[in-house]
Amino acid sequence: MSVCLPQKKYYRQRAHSNPMADHSFHYPLCPEQMDWSLLYPQFFSPGAGEGGGCSGAQLSKMFFLFPDPHFKKTKHKWRIISPTLLAEYAYTLRIGGLVYTNTDVEEVHQWMLKHFSDHPLFSRVSEEELADDLIIPHLGSCTEEGKKVQRNGGKNFIAVFKRVQDPQRY
Repeated sequence: MSVCLPQKKYYRQRAHSNPMADHSFHYPLCPEQMDWSLLYPQFFSPGAGEGGGCSGAQLSKMFFLFPDPHFKKTKHKWRIISPTLLAEYAYTLRIGGLVYTNTDVEEVHQWMLKHFSDHPLFSRVSEEELADDLIIPHLGSCTEEGKKVQRNGGKNFIAVFKRVQDPQRY
């Protein structure tokens, strides 16, 4: 007996929910006030401190692969890369951690470049520094959207940014 995996063409999959449109979310004032253990019990031990033991600077890598472009100017505020969200990402990413971005939309690529470059806690990683990176060759083919872009002969606009020390702290 063989098991058939679900096929995308038979169901609609939502990659994310829209926190601006869904008003049933509880928003803590800061990350320390969130009990992350409710969502990720495998990563938090009971009594490990406030917020279920969550502290910043835990992640070493983050990926933003083929994010929704939100082409209309009025929808730009919903893009996954923004000054406010970059501050949140910087909080969760350890110093030296990497953020990988890939899109097939050049306008979105330029948007991400601008916002990461303008943020004081991120610096762009040069192509020379990425020459031996094992992840880069897979960024265009590790998601369904990436595979679709490959099939259609589209371009991949890739950029990688490093989390740097806060210049205000030292």
